[in-house]
Amino acid sequence: MRPSMRAAATAGALPLAIILPSSPATAQSPPETRVEREEITVTGVRQPYRGNFTLREIPQSIATIDKAVIEENAILRLTDALDLNASVVRQNTLGGLWDSFAVRGFTGDENLPSGYLVNGFNAGRGFSGQRDVAGIERVEVLKGPAAAVLGRGEPGGSINLVTKQAELGRSFGTASLQYRSFDTVRAEGDANLALTGTVTARLIGYAESGDTFRDTVKQKRWGFLPSIGVGLGDATRLTYDFEWTRVEVPFDRGIVVLDGNFDTVPRSRFLGEPSDCDTVARATGHQLRLQHDFSDRWSLLVGASHRDTLLTGASSDAETVRSRQKLYVDGRSLSRQRRTRRYTSEHSVLRAELSGEFATGTLRHRILGGADFDHFDTDQMFTRYRGPVVTPTTTEQAGYVLDIRNPVYGRYPVPATAPLTDRVDVQRTVGAYVQDQISLTDRLQVRVGGRYDDFLLRVDNRLTGVLGRRKRSRFSPQAGIVYELSKPLSLYAAYGEGFRANIGADANGNVFEPETSKSIEAGVKMTALGGRLTGTLAVYQLQKSNVLATDTLNPGFSIAIGKARSRGVELDVNGSLPGGIDLLLSYAYTDAEARSRVLDPNFSFQIEPGDPLINIPDHNFNIQATKHFTLGARKALLGAGVQYLGKRNGETGTGFTLPSHTLVRAFGQIDVTKDVELFGSVTNLFDEHWYANSYSAVWVQPGTPRTATVGLRAHF
Repeated sequence: MRPSMRAAATAGALPLAIILPSSPATAQSPPETRVEREEITVTGVRQPYRGNFTLREIPQSIATIDKAVIEENAILRLTDALDLNASVVRQNTLGGLWDSFAVRGFTGDENLPSGYLVNGFNAGRGFSGQRDVAGIERVEVLKGPAAAVLGRGEPGGSINLVTKQAELGRSFGTASLQYRSFDTVRAEGDANLALTGTVTARLIGYAESGDTFRDTVKQKRWGFLPSIGVGLGDATRLTYDFEWTRVEVPFDRGIVVLDGNFDTVPRSRFLGEPSDCDTVARATGHQLRLQHDFSDRWSLLVGASHRDTLLTGASSDAETVRSRQKLYVDGRSLSRQRRTRRYTSEHSVLRAELSGEFATGTLRHRILGGADFDHFDTDQMFTRYRGPVVTPTTTEQAGYVLDIRNPVYGRYPVPATAPLTDRVDVQRTVGAYVQDQISLTDRLQVRVGGRYDDFLLRVDNRLTGVLGRRKRSRFSPQAGIVYELSKPLSLYAAYGEGFRANIGADANGNVFEPETSKSIEAGVKMTALGGRLTGTLAVYQLQKSNVLATDTLNPGFSIAIGKARSRGVELDVNGSLPGGIDLLLSYAYTDAEARSRVLDPNFSFQIEPGDPLINIPDHNFNIQATKHFTLGARKALLGAGVQYLGKRNGETGTGFTLPSHTLVRAFGQIDVTKDVELFGSVTNLFDEHWYANSYSAVWVQPGTPRTATVGLRAHF
């Protein structure tokens, strides 16, 4: 719609390692195919862990969700943006208080939020609430084995958020105001201000408040995300990013499903206590990056980040143990637990990376090498009241019962809680990596590399006085090959091993062994229509050992289920069709399952080989088409999308299943004046009842009903 930030001839501005446009066309699209939308953003900042490669040269599947797609769909949260890629599916979100997702079937520790990269830094950990998309330039889904560089991520892939950077030497901005269903109002601003020829500040902020479709549940969110860029000569750039965010929303475990009946209660019914008030999540983060080009072939990146988070609040949650749950006796009396939480985290990262190229005879080498230090600690204080085993003499007050058919909130005094978890987990990791991609011929390239990690995990259980400690090290190799069959077609294959510390201990205080993985992937990358349409077809198999899963009978804890495997097929297509139609298509078939037999010693909680992993569908499909046109002299667009998500397991080790769903969305934009556009969207157009994720049959998160959004966006 709107011409966006063009490349600026700035001091210290350098070509991106991979230039990813804001239109749906990928990096392979020739410049002339993108002139109409003029939405190429070149900030002069290289992406770490990447090197100087085009997408078709990388033996890995990479998908991009750019800011144009995010704005067209009026998306506000990272979770909703990730729905556009079929390789990523939702997981347990701690009552809507953190981001949790699985890539290619694997999610990591289900009792912690999913980590993600921010500008290549391991900076998404902690208890900061669900990530807002304000300040995000694009979301990269980096799939497959990348252990030689990333090392500590999940083998299915990593999510990298590329933030909006200060652009040197230019002043511009946008401001928007929108209203959506459930009386939600949101204001957002983005101003890039050139203070001098070499110093620019980019100020980004948002504020949002309103109801939700859940009874008695309101929410407030705000954030300030500035970026400062400084050109230190023609070959050096310094960038500082700040993050300050806050989320206030009641803790909400969702609905109950009794005997497989998903109409047990209306999807709007809140089963907690409004008097528990909001749970608050906040984050304060800093990121500093220095980039220096020694020449057009060699570049150095040095950076540091630090982030503090806090999550605190109280909740009244359905009891998960069947013998303590009166709902299974009379079909209406929901026994509940009372809980309080105070979770804090500190996360610091230091890293340096050197990239460049040289030749040995006829061979071209592109080298990437670096080292990083990662320190992450979490302090978790969790208290709980739990009612007794249900007998004919058990009182409703003892069970802290709520009538699910006719809820009367505040019926009983709030029960006193006792500490259940009071511990500090500290993880310290030092790593170094090197990678060499060698061009053997004009068509054939091979990649070899490896990463060495040394980590220390310390668990200080203040309740028991036990200090657990585990120290390990590992070398993780990686290899890949890329062969160009023709200009439109290239083949690739890759193998990698991974290593990641499992934070924490089980319900008995045992510190977990680290998780290890092996991954293999092969695929074909395609271009069509003169480069305007690109696609990747991939097949893969991932294997993990020392895998953690949610301990359903001990919420807040994990259990080790031994080994797990995921294998599947993926197709991603992205670009422009004739007639001014942008296409985004993503499909994934995923077969993810446990590969070990595990019996919990306390509750006989049985996991068998072949049991599906929780919340992972066999089939996930998303397609979206957008038509650009003019209405009189005004630019406009209309678009629609469909997402299909297959049925999936809703509780580890049981037969409880979430049904499949199909969601339809529509969106549009039109210029009101030269600098103001009107936009709108409708999600879940046909108001389907769907379920986003599940922890157990009494903790099921219902999906949002039909939601309409309308807003104005001004450019200056």
